[in-house]
Amino acid sequence: MFRKVVCARWFSLHKLSWAGGSLKSALVKDGSLRTLSTSARRSTVMQAWVIDKYGNNSVLRYTKNASFPIIHYPNEVIVKVNAAGLNPLDINMRGGYGAATLAMKRDPLSINKAGSEFPLILGRDVSGVIMECGLDVSYFKPGDEVWAAIPPWKQGSLAEFVVLSANEVSHKPKSLSHVDAASLPYVAATAWSALVNTGGLNKDNSAKKRVLILGGSGGVGTFAIQMLKSWGAHVTVTCSQNAEHLVRGLGADDVVDYTAGPVEKKLHTLEKFDVILDNIGGETEHWALSLLKPWCGAKYVTLVTPFLRNTDQLGLADGMMQTAVTVATKALKHIAKGVHYRWGFFAPSGPALDDVSEMVDAGKIRAVVEEQFSFAQVPKAFEKVEKGHARGKIVVTVTTEQEE
Repeated sequence: MFRKVVCARWFSLHKLSWAGGSLKSALVKDGSLRTLSTSARRSTVMQAWVIDKYGNNSVLRYTKNASFPIIHYPNEVIVKVNAAGLNPLDINMRGGYGAATLAMKRDPLSINKAGSEFPLILGRDVSGVIMECGLDVSYFKPGDEVWAAIPPWKQGSLAEFVVLSANEVSHKPKSLSHVDAASLPYVAATAWSALVNTGGLNKDNSAKKRVLILGGSGGVGTFAIQMLKSWGAHVTVTCSQNAEHLVRGLGADDVVDYTAGPVEKKLHTLEKFDVILDNIGGETEHWALSLLKPWCGAKYVTLVTPFLRNTDQLGLADGMMQTAVTVATKALKHIAKGVHYRWGFFAPSGPALDDVSEMVDAGKIRAVVEEQFSFAQVPKAFEKVEKGHARGKIVVTVTTEQEE
């Protein structure tokens, strides 16, 4: 699906005046006059939680002097953050996971010195309001309520403002608050990439397909259950006993408790599956593919891959080579048995979120927020995510007023 996001900006400049040390731009929209303040302080610094080095929770630092985001390209927008969602990826990034690969993405020509990503702002989910649009953006306008999943090489949402490509942004579901909306974009984009782009499922071909979700009570799992059920699939989930009520309430048809003995033995008693989404990794690879229907195009898609770990440990070139060898070897091994082995990755996509927004407003998907934290409680929110065994998402309400 192609979505047009390039057009001329719709504000027209009416007059500029200098008063009280701040530049005031009076802009005309639909005949009404709007004044924007661009004082030096407002346009250069903002509140944020940053890290200045990789490490444990002690590296998180609150500041009122983080650099204000700047539009560098005509297809970018600045979003005022109302709420930010946290994910296990944020814990990993805080510790330096994927630093080598992300550094290459930020600076492909290696112009900047090592450590130039600091101070780094974490947070991959955002729900907020468009404040400023690049000259080529017409799909959005200032004042629009939006949500987005932020690529890991960009500055994140634990700040007052964030700059994003318009192709990464989508209009927020009208039926959700900002807090609820901030719980969905990253997990929605991840599940969509894994199940649709890699797994080949969609609303037209999922009816009566049997799908197994390994680790179904976290953010990606709870979203995937709802999306698949809205498409008519039969969904089996593994989780602990105390999460069974949650996943059944989201529509799971069969639930297998992994704490009550070897989960693979219980799964082998069930009918085989068309698609398996693995959020667990590790030993599950050794037995999960035998649960697929052979010679029927069945796919195993895992979100736990060694790609970033390889590049961190071996360097970019050797790490990518090792990764290619690993995935090719596993794919060939399993195709000989009549099943497909695939890796799934998080892929930011505004158009995918457009489709998700429609499903949310149609009542087919609901947000699952386990706990909400204030902006001052960001370290506690990280501790909560780091403990694991999630039952939905952790969301931070971002304070937008200037604090004394």
